[in-house]
Amino acid sequence: MDVHRSRFVPYPVSAITALSFSRSSDTGYTGPLPALKLAIGRANGNVEIWNPGKGVWVQEATFLGDGKGIEGLVWTQDPDESMLDGSLLPGQQRLFSISSEPTVAEWELGTGQVKRRSTGNFGEVWCIAAQPRGRRSNAKDEEPMAQDIAAGCRDGTIVLLSTAEGDLQFKRFLARVSGKKARCMSMTYQNRNIVVAGFVDGMIRVYDTRNGSQIRQMSLGTSLPGAGKNAIVWQVRSLPNGDILSGDSNGEVRIWDGQNYSLLRRLTGHESDCLDLVCSADGKTLFSGGIDGKMAVYKQTNHASRSSWAKISHRRLHNDEVKALASFDSKLGLSVVVSGGSDVTPIITPLREHGKEEIRRLPSLPQDCPVASAPKARLLISWWERDVYVWRISPQSGREVGPEPSKARKLVAKLSLTDGSDSIRTASISADGKMLATGTNSKIKIFQLKKRAGHDSLAVRRLDLPKAFTNLGARIVCFSYDGKWLAAVTPDSEVHIARLTSDVSHSKRMVCLAETVELERRHQNVQRSAFRAFERSITRITWAWDSSILVAADLAGYLDSWVLEGHEDSTAPAMAKIKRDMEKGSTVADSSSDGDGDSDSDDDDDEVIIYYGQHWADNPQGHLLPKLDAVPLVLTFRPSQPDAGQGGSANGNPGVHATRRNPNAHSHQLPSGDHHLLVLTARHHLYEFDILAGRLTDWSRRTLSPAALPEDFTKIKDRAMNAVWDGQGRLWLYGPTWVFMLDVRSDLVEGATSAQQHGKKRRRKRRAKRMTGSGAGDRIREQDPPVKRFERGRWKEEVANEKPLRRDLEMADEDDWEVQRLTVLASDGDPGDDVSGKQSSALTSTRKKWWCTFRYRPILGMVPLESEDAAAHEGRPLEVVLVERPI
Repeated sequence: MDVHRSRFVPYPVSAITALSFSRSSDTGYTGPLPALKLAIGRANGNVEIWNPGKGVWVQEATFLGDGKGIEGLVWTQDPDESMLDGSLLPGQQRLFSISSEPTVAEWELGTGQVKRRSTGNFGEVWCIAAQPRGRRSNAKDEEPMAQDIAAGCRDGTIVLLSTAEGDLQFKRFLARVSGKKARCMSMTYQNRNIVVAGFVDGMIRVYDTRNGSQIRQMSLGTSLPGAGKNAIVWQVRSLPNGDILSGDSNGEVRIWDGQNYSLLRRLTGHESDCLDLVCSADGKTLFSGGIDGKMAVYKQTNHASRSSWAKISHRRLHNDEVKALASFDSKLGLSVVVSGGSDVTPIITPLREHGKEEIRRLPSLPQDCPVASAPKARLLISWWERDVYVWRISPQSGREVGPEPSKARKLVAKLSLTDGSDSIRTASISADGKMLATGTNSKIKIFQLKKRAGHDSLAVRRLDLPKAFTNLGARIVCFSYDGKWLAAVTPDSEVHIARLTSDVSHSKRMVCLAETVELERRHQNVQRSAFRAFERSITRITWAWDSSILVAADLAGYLDSWVLEGHEDSTAPAMAKIKRDMEKGSTVADSSSDGDGDSDSDDDDDEVIIYYGQHWADNPQGHLLPKLDAVPLVLTFRPSQPDAGQGGSANGNPGVHATRRNPNAHSHQLPSGDHHLLVLTARHHLYEFDILAGRLTDWSRRTLSPAALPEDFTKIKDRAMNAVWDGQGRLWLYGPTWVFMLDVRSDLVEGATSAQQHGKKRRRKRRAKRMTGSGAGDRIREQDPPVKRFERGRWKEEVANEKPLRRDLEMADEDDWEVQRLTVLASDGDPGDDVSGKQSSALTSTRKKWWCTFRYRPILGMVPLESEDAAAHEGRPLEVVLVERPI
């Protein structure tokens, strides 16, 4: 594989400013537990939604903001609804944020857009807290009320907002604190009726939300020498037993009695400001983060005394301040603390297993790659905010892998979308580099790219699109491989198809036909969930290599597929509409109508749009495709040679003839040839489906067992981002820190058949196996006691000459021989001992079935390129642009 190692693509990552789990523990839930989500707010206004998934940690969505930093995030859950059969329908989870504005924003989880903003006349909101959820002890109890939201403002005002009936309305003012330093900096609920707020003037005030009275106020006293007069209360939290925690600008953590609000204990936590606090579910362990980048851990030494606390750990995890903390603690499953700050990387620290497990760093780059390529034109595009960059990559003179010199690429076009405030959410470029599409939350745009005469730059022309299609907006756009179709997934997860063709008067000008098609998704009996709309959000789409099949996948793991029936007929009308007879399942042309009232109906569901003798329909066997075990991360069709019968002709459907009653006759023939779809889920399980048959392929049935995949692949913690194919039928997967090759032409591991035979036994073992870790890093390895020697009057520890780990070796600088192994591998040569180290010396001459490296990091994306000469491209190794974004 020839690699263009590129670091010139602009993609700045913003600091983490807010963190929030959808719940802090499993305490209080009697029925099925709702899915757990983590929301991460960044300084550029974006919100990321992560699924911890038993320690898998997958970024499921990114909500684009307006550029104003997210200062706070809270989750609420609507009251459960009682059904007629006595069961409970879980209330919907809702996400709210603040951005130093006089409003609180609610996010629509299904679309990724701001759904509504709060009403009321109050100042800039600086802190926010959600009321604890009401619980019912039995079915006879009254319906629990919705959760209120308390917001603290810059002017010292505290307001209550109601989330009842799915709305967000101003309820009333809770308090008005006067004074120049009466700025509310932090807030928490002690219980459903008591709010605790911290202020800039060093005061902690406690209010009763039922009558608005102030119960008590506690003072922190003076600040450190050289600082302001009063300490700033940066954070307040409530322990499960009702006691109150506070972190201040003196770096201290204070514990207050939850009944009489007296000071129980003062703990010295940090050398400077303590910015955030979290606690375990039982309230026996505390974590604090400071401006010094360190995280301190405190334990209750005597469970009989609430004032017996001690600091047990003080470790620097971040390069800059620890801006935000969030925790989730369960008895048997996940138990972690997530921290974030200016160094943009979320860090997972074990809570229950603190000191026994390593920390884990999550990727700071997005799961969806903001880069794409036009292989045939050697163009690379990247997008960020409102700009799209188009680069032309020159062929490499040799196979050496290294950072790209400046002359190896050239910026040939830059598009700035200035006619709206929305950032670009998605973009795509056709394989031949002639068409480019962008999508925001409110607009879809298509551009034609053409090389200027005598210049390397590209001329850009915007296409006229149907107004209804343009205003849909898109979360995903994707061109088919032949460049004739554009698939667009709207923010509401509707799938639309647009047909592109040459202008009749100007053959070199591309136009979009006046009508687009909405592809209907199959109805699924989705399990009752607190994230119903979010889980049905489409996150991946892919085209078959012959552009005759489109597949979409959502977060719930369902696959929807559509097929292009018939063959392209260049002599047929570019577009024709016919009516569908729903009862008989046949179609009747519009022109055959006798003018009755039904013919004037505007119901688009009864119409079929035919493009050059072809039309889109549901996959007849699509209902047989099973639900996946987890979120699909990679969707890609196995490359295959196009069938000779698929090519267009003067009349692509010779067996179809127009009649008086059906002048727009069209073929219903399904695509021919093999259409095998490979799917990689968040659990790194690999499946292959025969889409037209609606079943797993024989190869996939043999590799269903985890033992059928390389062990080094199943142990990788960072999830896959995407994949590319080489000309030899091998799949190159990549994640934020790794690249892995799988030769899927045969079984990956010897003995896959036997693994299939013993599947039942292994499945029983998997059912019995529970999550052993806390969801952070690996278990800390036990080490031998250090060996000391006395030298020059001091005791010194001897450093053991341990064998370095393979992962550490790969992170080191590799010599030219190491580089050459990668390119030789692509041509099935003998590169010697590969990086995995799993192949014996006796098998080095055989074809390698898998290979991995951790050399490139962090990876923003990897896209393929081809030679401009198609004949010269045959037989050449895979050529890719690997975009890195070192932090």
